Amino acid sequence: MSFDNHVSTLKYAFPKTIPILAGFSFLGIAYGIYMNSLGFGPWYAILMSVFIFAGSMEFVAGSMLLGAFNPLSAFLLTLMINARHLFYGISMLDKFKGTGKKKYYLIYGMCDETFVINSTEKAPAHINSGWFMFYVTVLNQIYWVGGTTIGSLFGSAVTFNTEGLEFVMTALFVVIFLDQWMKERYHISSIIGIGASVFCLVIFGPENFIIPAMVLILIALTLIRKAMAKREVIS
Repeated sequence: MSFDNHVSTLKYAFPKTIPILAGFSFLGIAYGIYMNSLGFGPWYAILMSVFIFAGSMEFVAGSMLLGAFNPLSAFLLTLMINARHLFYGISMLDKFKGTGKKKYYLIYGMCDETFVINSTEKAPAHINSGWFMFYVTVLNQIYWVGGTTIGSLFGSAVTFNTEGLEFVMTALFVVIFLDQWMKERYHISSIIGIGASVFCLVIFGPENFIIPAMVLILIALTLIRKAMAKREVIS
């Protein structure tokens, strides 16, 4: 792909990530401040953001570093917190086909927010979808690492109360969902997602509903996949 095409793809991808920029900047700063409060130098937070890049797991990892060495416990806790990424990976198998070596970074850098954009955005014909997903992933990680860097370097100088900043990402997901709802011709998949989530929330509670809800959504969408595809062809 030519340099001009890379530039045009980056220009197309950047506006899609601006809401993530707002959310990740604040949360990254909060994470940097948190690591600073635990007594870790800036490089700990920065390197963890680069090589772990797992949001909530990074916050947990900070406290785990102060505890007893227990790799099995760390593995199980990480799997439990980020098990939803297994379902992200399954749903992105088709999209990642033909992306070449970029696929490895796309898999590594796929966080919740990147998944939402890359799984729902339909790039126009003149935009290479593989490079679009790559730039979205890179930009989102830059925002997170940048926010973490600011927070870890200047965390000791921050005096305002940062409690509640995590709600920025909740609001972001609501906006993205509403935007996707407006774009959909049929709302069957969205209704299944809402219904399964509410059902599992009632049954399993707020701490344990995410994985069961994703399993239920995956089963339901798999069962109706052929019917939905047929409906799209007919329409």
